[in-house]
Amino acid sequence: MKVWTMESPIGPLTLWQGERGLRRIDFGPMPTPLPNNVQIEPIVEAIRQLNEYFLKIRQAFTLPLEWPERATPFQLQCWNALLTIPYGQTVSYGQQAAAIGNPRAARAVGQANHRNPLSIIVPCHRVRAGDGGLGGYGGGLEAKRYLLQLEGAFL
Repeated sequence: MKVWTMESPIGPLTLWQGERGLRRIDFGPMPTPLPNNVQIEPIVEAIRQLNEYFLKIRQAFTLPLEWPERATPFQLQCWNALLTIPYGQTVSYGQQAAAIGNPRAARAVGQANHRNPLSIIVPCHRVRAGDGGLGGYGGGLEAKRYLLQLEGAFL
């Protein structure tokens, strides 16, 4: 697996590249530095697209994604539903639950979104609480607020 940390307006992001695609994005720098001989070419496109997103040039990502092997079918359903939320729009956890055919599963949807390994690319920041509030976000509420403001999705 290849790993690289990039700087962003919401702080350092660590990108993990698997064999078939981008595997995860973590908020914060990598805990240990990479050896000098690590090749990062597969991550270059992800960094380019993320930079374009932060510059408001890109609204959708076109990257191969590699879901975790341990992901449940429900998590995969939730994460794929996140990919359908348009740039600049938000839905509630209840609306996302209804969209996957399980309208009473808002809390479970929130838990699945919390485990989303590809934040920003798979836009869990576009899901808000039923009362219109921000809800939660793995990168912190300030990062979520920044991303929603960047996209013009004011709550």
